[in-house]
Amino acid sequence: MTPGRTTPELPDLPVRAAVPDLLRALETHGCAALTAPPGTGKTTLVPLALAEAGMRVLVAEPRRMAARAAARRMAWLLGEEPGGRVGFTVRGERRVSGDTVVEVVTTGVLLQRLQRDQELAGVDVVLLDECHERHLDADTAMAFLLDVRATLRPDLRLVAASATTDVQAWSALLDDAPVVAAEGRMHSVAVHYAPPPRGIRPPHGMRVDPAFLGHVAATVRRALAEVPGGDVLCFLPGVGEIARVAGQLADLDADVLQLHGQAPAAVQDAVLGGGGSRRRVILSTSVAESSLTVPGVRIVVDSGLAREPRMDHGRGLGSLTTLRVSLATSTQRLGRAGREAPGTVYRCWSEADDGSRPRFPSPEIAVADLTQFALQTAAWGDPGATGLALLDAPPAGAMSAAREVLAAIGAVDPASGRPTGRGTRMTRIGVHPRLARALLDGAPLVGSRRAAEIVALLSEEPPRSYGDDLAAALRTARRGGDGYAARWRTETRRLASAAASTTGAGDLGDDAAAGIVAALAFPERVARRRGGAYLMASGTAAQLGDGSALSASQWLAVAVADRPATAASARVRLAAVIDEETARRAAAPLLHSYEEVAWSDGDVVARGVERLGAVELASRPLRNPAAGLLRAALLDGLSSEGTGLLRWTQDAQALRQRLAFLHRELGAPWPDVSEAALLAPDRVEDWLGPELGRARRRADLERVEAGQALSRLLPWATGDAARFGELAPERVEVPSGSRVRISYEGEQPVLAAKLQELFGWTETPRIAGGRVPLLIHLLSPAGRPAAVTADLASFWRDGYRSVRAELRGRYPRHPWPEDPSTAQPTRRLNARR
Repeated sequence: MTPGRTTPELPDLPVRAAVPDLLRALETHGCAALTAPPGTGKTTLVPLALAEAGMRVLVAEPRRMAARAAARRMAWLLGEEPGGRVGFTVRGERRVSGDTVVEVVTTGVLLQRLQRDQELAGVDVVLLDECHERHLDADTAMAFLLDVRATLRPDLRLVAASATTDVQAWSALLDDAPVVAAEGRMHSVAVHYAPPPRGIRPPHGMRVDPAFLGHVAATVRRALAEVPGGDVLCFLPGVGEIARVAGQLADLDADVLQLHGQAPAAVQDAVLGGGGSRRRVILSTSVAESSLTVPGVRIVVDSGLAREPRMDHGRGLGSLTTLRVSLATSTQRLGRAGREAPGTVYRCWSEADDGSRPRFPSPEIAVADLTQFALQTAAWGDPGATGLALLDAPPAGAMSAAREVLAAIGAVDPASGRPTGRGTRMTRIGVHPRLARALLDGAPLVGSRRAAEIVALLSEEPPRSYGDDLAAALRTARRGGDGYAARWRTETRRLASAAASTTGAGDLGDDAAAGIVAALAFPERVARRRGGAYLMASGTAAQLGDGSALSASQWLAVAVADRPATAASARVRLAAVIDEETARRAAAPLLHSYEEVAWSDGDVVARGVERLGAVELASRPLRNPAAGLLRAALLDGLSSEGTGLLRWTQDAQALRQRLAFLHRELGAPWPDVSEAALLAPDRVEDWLGPELGRARRRADLERVEAGQALSRLLPWATGDAARFGELAPERVEVPSGSRVRISYEGEQPVLAAKLQELFGWTETPRIAGGRVPLLIHLLSPAGRPAAVTADLASFWRDGYRSVRAELRGRYPRHPWPEDPSTAQPTRRLNARR
C-alpha cells in the first residue's frame, strides 16, 4: 500500500476470491458492479485490496456510523488507528493524513467534494457501497461520477457495491460493466416466525402499537431462553421504539444497548467493538442492516418495521412513516445472525405475511423531498436532471415543487433554473437549502454563532426529550452532556465558519433569534392562532401537543411538523415563538393585498384583505368592488344555492316546464333548462347576463323575474320561438268553451277538466306538432279525478258507463247522458225541477 511499510496479511474473507476479477474488470472496462453477501468483506477487504494494487481509494457509505466503523475496521486490520493509511471524513469529523490511501466518506460528503472538485484529483477509484439501499445521495453521487468519467476523467474507476444480487440495473447504468460476484460463506440461520397476538393495530404514521412493542420485548426474552449463547440484535423502526423496548427489558440478566444514528460515537464504537462475558441485547434501527458487523451476534429479532421518508409536496411537509420492511431488507437483517457462526432469526410476523411484502424498498428519489437534489443538479449544470444517469427519474411534481422553493430562497434563477452565486454557496454549506438560507440571512440579524447554533439544531432534529420549544431546546443543547449535544457543538462550529462573521442585534435573546431563523428556513410555516389550533401560511392547520409551553403564543415559526396520512391537521414537533413583524419579514414573498369578493354565508361579502399566504392579517369592507369579482361571487352564489334564489312566479315556472317538455320531446333548437344546464358557465350569461350586471347582493337576485330572463333562451334566431304557443300551448279550449291550463309538471302534459265540459270531444288533443297526446284527467263535479285517459274515444265507449253509475246519484243536478259523445258540453247545472 505504501512503499517501505509492511502490510499485515489480510483476513481470508470470501470476497478475496473475487478481487482478481474485480481488478481485471477495472483494468479493461473501468467500472464494475460488485455483488457480495453480508459478511464477505466487501466493505473492508476490497478497498484495502484495491489500495494494495496501487490505487488511491475513496469509499462512500450511506451513513456516518457505517463510514466511521468501516474506517476503524480497516485501520485495525493494518494495525493502525484511523488517520494513517486509512482515514475517514464525515460531517463534523475528519481523520486523514498524507499517508492516507483509503478514505471513507459519507455520500453527502462525496457530493460536496464533487461540487468543489469535479475531477476528484488524487483519487483513482471510487467504491459506492450499499447501492442496494437506494439512498438519494448515493444515486446522485453515482450519476455525477458517471458524468465525470464521460467528460473529465475517463481514467476514474467506479465500483457499485451491493449486498444483494440485483445488480444488473447497476451494471447497465455503468455502461454494461462486468458483474463481479463473491460467494458468501454465511452460516446457516434457523428461521422462526413469531406473529403477534390478535388485536394489535398496524403501524400508522409514526405510531406503533405499544402492545406490538411488548410482543417484540417478549420475543427477545424467548430468544434468550431458547438459544443458549450469543448476543441478540433486535431491529426496531426508530429511537422512540428502542427506548420503550429497552425499558421493558431493564430487568434482563444481560447488557441492553441502544444503537442508532443519534447514539454517541463512544456508544457506537462500544457496540461494534464486541462484548465481554455477559450476553448483550442490542436494540437497533436499520443502521445495523449492512456495512457493519456487530461481533457476537447469533440471534436476530426482527420487528419487520422500518422508517422511510415521505413528502407531502402540496403542503411542503416531510415526515417519516413506519412501513413493513421489504423481503430484501428482511433477508439483510437475517444475515446478521449468520456472519460468525450458525444463528437464529425470530420474525415478528406470520410466514403467510411474507407473500404480501414488497420485494425491495422504495428508492428514496421517488418519495423524498427533492429540494437539495434539485440544487445539487442545478449546481452541476443540469437543472432538470434530464441528462444524468439515474436508475429512476425524479418525479416531475416533486422537482417542480423543489424548484419553486429554490427560486423563493434565491438559490436559482427562476427563468433558467441555473444556480445564483448565493445558490452555489448554499451547496457548499452541506445542509438543506432551506437551512442554508436561514444561516446566510439569519447571521446578519442574530449573529453568526447564534444562527449556526439554531441551524445545527434544525439540521439534526433534537431528541423528543428536548421538547417542542426551539429556543428551550437550544438552551438544553448548550447545557447537555449527551451524544446529541456533542454532535450539535461540532456542527455549530462548522456552520459558524461557513456563515459571514457578524454579531447581529446586541439585545436579541434566544427566543427571538430562534423564531427569526426558523421563519427564514420555513417561511410558509409561519402560523397564526386560529381557535384552538394554528393556520400556517401554506394553508395547513397545525396542532401543538397537549401541555405545550407554546400554546399561549399568537404566532409561531414551525420548524418541524408532520401530517399523518388521515389526519386533518399537521402535528407540531418543534417551533419557536414569533411576532407578526417577524412573520411579515421572513415570509415577505407570501405577503399580498387584494380585493376579496365572495359568496359567503348566503350573501356577497366584499372586503379588502391583506394575507400572508393563507393567513389573514387584516380586512376592511369594500364599497365599490370590481365588477368582475362581484359577478363571479354572484355566480358562485347561484351555483351553491341554485336558481331558487331568483323570483319564480307561477307563470315563470310554467314557462320553464313548457321549455323542458319541448327539449325532451323535440330537442334542438329548444333549450335544456335543467338546473345544471342553466347554471353552466357558458349558459348562465345568455339568460341572466343583464340582471347579473345590475345585481350587487342576494336581495338583488331575489328580485330578478326568472320568467322574463328565461324567455331569452327561446329560439328567436331560428324563428322557432313563434311556434312556442302552438307546440307547447299554455291553455287548450275544451268543448264547453273554457280555456283550461295544461300542466307540464310530469313526464306527460296533463289537461284536467270537468267531465261534463268534454262531452262531444271524441279525439284526444295532441301537442308538440301532433307527437304527444295530452293525458286527460276527467274531474267530478267536485273537482276530484274521476278517470284518467289518453284515449277519449275509448273512455266514452268503455269507461264512462261505470263512472256515470258511480257519480250520477251523488251529483244529480249535473247531466249524465247515456251517450256523452253526442251530448252538449256544459259548465252549468241542470235546471231545478
